[in-house]
Amino acid sequence: MKVDLKAEIPTYSARRGRFDTVTVPPLRYLMIDGAGDPNTAPAYQESLQTLYPVAYALKFFSKRELDRDYTVMPLEGLWWADDPMAFTTQRDKSRWSWTLLNLVPEWLPDEQVDAACAKAAAGGAPAVHRLRCEVLDEGLCVQTLHIGSYDDEEPVLAEMHERVIPGRGLRMTGIHHEIYLSDARRTAPEKLRTVLRQPVARA
Repeated sequence: MKVDLKAEIPTYSARRGRFDTVTVPPLRYLMIDGAGDPNTAPAYQESLQTLYPVAYALKFFSKRELDRDYTVMPLEGLWWADDPMAFTTQRDKSRWSWTLLNLVPEWLPDEQVDAACAKAAAGGAPAVHRLRCEVLDEGLCVQTLHIGSYDDEEPVLAEMHERVIPGRGLRMTGIHHEIYLSDARRTAPEKLRTVLRQPVARA
């Protein structure tokens, strides 16, 4: 039976119009760093062209060798800029830095990740040399579900950052995190579903 880890990890669920305070467990990801406008930067496309071949190589190994099939998890991203205004208000994407993520099931060992990277490299994946596998421990976070274009996130982020987080006696600590529940290639912009997450700590 195929496992859907989104249904098994509660923090992959969020609701529109509601800002939940959650504790995210340590999770292990494929990670690729980069910078620049995701719509135009070659490094962004190269990262996608590497992340997915590795993710699917891991899935097929798990299904074939371990008899544990699962749905490949959605794309995720950590986003930041040296000037926070470039991200939240100005939306100057050329100044953004990012880390693309894809969750690795806990039962797959590091040596199998290495084997999947080697297979992807042999198939021409262009950014294997930039890919790593690490645990991200975000802990306490505030998150919500945004429905709509990525470019329409700013009012939701402003409410989260300026009203919700300080109103709960919290302060922002880690990097803005997005989980892309929709496939942007097949979904109209106004229907895109994205979890917006901000790590926090007690003020």
